[in-house]
Amino acid sequence: MVFHVTLTQAEDGWMVAECPALPGCVSQGKDEQEALTNIKEAIAAWLWAEDQKAAAQSRRPNQPEILVSV
Repeated sequence: MVFHVTLTQAEDGWMVAECPALPGCVSQGKDEQEALTNIKEAIAAWLWAEDQKAAAQSRRPNQPEILVSV
């Protein structure tokens, strides 16, 4: 999957990375490369958390769970 991210420099010099498509998905790093590495982890965690919420709401008894890797 591909996501657009924004990078801005904070007043303290840290780089802030945000993924606008995923509300609240923000990370930071000491430099651009670290911020990009950290936002990738934040995106994966955001998607996992949303999947867990959706799965919990849609579980039905005696229905097998099917996992699909993207």
